[in-house]
Amino acid sequence: MNFKEELAARTAQVETVIKKYLPEEKGYQKTVVEAMNYSILAGGKRLRPMLMQETFRLFGGLGEVVEPFMAALEMVHTYSLVHDDLPCMDNDEYRRGQKTTHVVYGEGMAVLAGDGLLNYAFETAVKAFGTAGGTQDPVRVAKALGVFAKKAGIHGMIGGQTADIEAEDREAKGVEQPVTEDALLFIHEHKTAALIQSAMMTGAILAGADGDAVRQMENCAYNIGIAFQIQDDILDVTGSLEVLGKAAGSDAKNHKTTYVTLKGMEQAKQDVERLSGEAVSILTSYSPRNEFLEELVRQLVGREK
Repeated sequence: MNFKEELAARTAQVETVIKKYLPEEKGYQKTVVEAMNYSILAGGKRLRPMLMQETFRLFGGLGEVVEPFMAALEMVHTYSLVHDDLPCMDNDEYRRGQKTTHVVYGEGMAVLAGDGLLNYAFETAVKAFGTAGGTQDPVRVAKALGVFAKKAGIHGMIGGQTADIEAEDREAKGVEQPVTEDALLFIHEHKTAALIQSAMMTGAILAGADGDAVRQMENCAYNIGIAFQIQDDILDVTGSLEVLGKAAGSDAKNHKTTYVTLKGMEQAKQDVERLSGEAVSILTSYSPRNEFLEELVRQLVGREK
């Protein structure tokens, strides 16, 4: 298998699915829809919908029932980036090599674009009930929606974002209560790993995997998510705008405690290797294996952007 060629082909497939479900730019609300589409079409690895699709395939899933969820998850991820880039949060000017949404459309419209993407994600996900698979087994779709909502909400990504902001506020005010490793792992688990858990658990549920397998995918995705975020912390130190498509050094600029500042660069690199190995080990325990998915995980944690 030529992984790079296969990755390009499957990324193109995911891109087609996402574009299929984007809203039309028309009516009095046209500007906010343009801002939504600008944000989601700015590129990106499409990691989360791809992990969903490949987990769906790992458990023998067939048909289009997974597609609305794939598009919806990328919408949720994109809305989180739009809001994360705002001046009241990270205040970043570049994302995926392009000007961020608030720089192009203004802060107010960027807030609405993020809100629009979140709400439209659920409009999109429920379309799975109308597919052949959704009609045959609506219970699977309902279970998938439950996971999808929880992992994006206060017990998932938003919860992690909350803890992250409060940690930043304490550091900015000079509070003598440094962010602990437990607190940082909570942030990484909920802010980053939660949507990867959503991807893999949803893919497994829609394919008909049993409860034990879904829990295994949750654990696997936890390892991937933590490793992915640690690698992101590493790249914020070692990367550049030209390579990353966004300014490096954002964490230092905002005085953020990261895995690198807490554990050191060498330990961070070792933990990325360990966590990714554990994730791949879980995936290889299933037969027939999805070797593309296994290699995708390996490549993600060794990425340079």
